[in-house]
Amino acid sequence: MTSPVLPAEPVGRVVFATATLSFVGGFVDVVGFIALFGLFTAHVTGNFIMLGLEMVHATKLAIAKLLAVPIFIVMVALTRLFVLHYEKKGESPSREMLLAQAALLACFMIAGGMTTPHEDPNDLGPVVAGLLGVMAMAVQNAGSRLSLANHGPATMMTGNTTQAVIDLVDLLRGLPEETPQARKRLKLLVPSILAFTVGALLGALSYVTFSFWCLIIPIVALLAVTAMVATRPTMAA
Repeated sequence: MTSPVLPAEPVGRVVFATATLSFVGGFVDVVGFIALFGLFTAHVTGNFIMLGLEMVHATKLAIAKLLAVPIFIVMVALTRLFVLHYEKKGESPSREMLLAQAALLACFMIAGGMTTPHEDPNDLGPVVAGLLGVMAMAVQNAGSRLSLANHGPATMMTGNTTQAVIDLVDLLRGLPEETPQARKRLKLLVPSILAFTVGALLGALSYVTFSFWCLIIPIVALLAVTAMVATRPTMAA
């Protein structure tokens, strides 16, 4: 895992942004999984597993799961091109990416909410809704490695948890060469892991009560991050 490094901006703001994006990741992923027959919107690895599971059990293959990985790949590629366009102008596209993700999540919410209840995973409603969710989270995944790289991964909690445990062990052992960076990473990783967990729990509970309309919560969270992300010039390519 690429180790996150605190950028030259207020630490509290970085931690808030990282934790909020992690909250969004957990919330949206659990809503997609519950509502759309086990579809992971942010966790591509999970979709490979679910595809294998369905093939072994000889169930009807869900179109959304079949298309999730290529759609995710295409959106990551488009996001990369989008970032390169801004970098050539010496600008950061952080706000624009966050707004694009919020817009896609709003489309996910509307598409899902307007077509429930879903009885067949291959009906048009759940397929379109699921792929919109995948597109939104592909933007977040790409952004966490591009313009928001210094904020650390906000959807890959396996890597974050692994790194946090390693850093905690190094701190407890008092390794002087590891202590400064370990402390910096933990300032991001621990809030991120906790926020992702809270997002997953709240997403599950909210979906039971409000169906897809509960996605207004992560949309508002994204807008909050957008409002505080400063547009910082970047070195032109």
